[in-house]
Amino acid sequence: MIGPLAAAALGIALTVTVVNWLLAHRWILIALCVLAALAGAGLLHRRRQRERWEAVRARGLRYALPQLDALHHTRFEDAVRDLMHRDGCRDATRVGGSGDLGADVKATDPYGRRWVIQCKHRRDGLSGSAVGTPDLQILNGTARQVHGADIAVIVTNGRVTAPAVTFAEQQRLHVVDRHTLGAWAAGSRPLWELLRAVPPPRGPAPLS
Repeated sequence: MIGPLAAAALGIALTVTVVNWLLAHRWILIALCVLAALAGAGLLHRRRQRERWEAVRARGLRYALPQLDALHHTRFEDAVRDLMHRDGCRDATRVGGSGDLGADVKATDPYGRRWVIQCKHRRDGLSGSAVGTPDLQILNGTARQVHGADIAVIVTNGRVTAPAVTFAEQQRLHVVDRHTLGAWAAGSRPLWELLRAVPPPRGPAPLS
């Protein structure tokens, strides 16, 4: 017991000595407080600056169609997620994978609407296989009932069959074909401004 008690006593004595010395040299204590405050302010400034840079970089995100064609299908899903994030969907998340139940990307837009997006990447672009009605049927069966979508979308860098487009219109699904994808990825407007008959906003958009 003597060893721990001696160590505790020594620690208390050193603490008292340091405190008394600082009280006798208050300018040093004040200087240390000022330095700590400056360091904290500097860290906060750098963090906010980094956040602003990231926001500017996100707003400037652009893809050309050949870039999207060259992606692996999982990176294509990442690109769609990043484009939604660029347009103000702060919670945009890629959820695609085994057991995704027809949802590759989920996001909430600035107006409070919930988006569920299924991605169909075609390595050969327009020359690849067309997105058909069965793909839309999967989305239609899960987007609203399972994922709670306000807006259900299928996105492809390829082509979509006419029957699939008709089915989408009948079921209030939205199709982003190669042409629409090109306009969206180029950064001209957010996706909801490029689609027809999207549901009205749930609330006003937050101020930028």
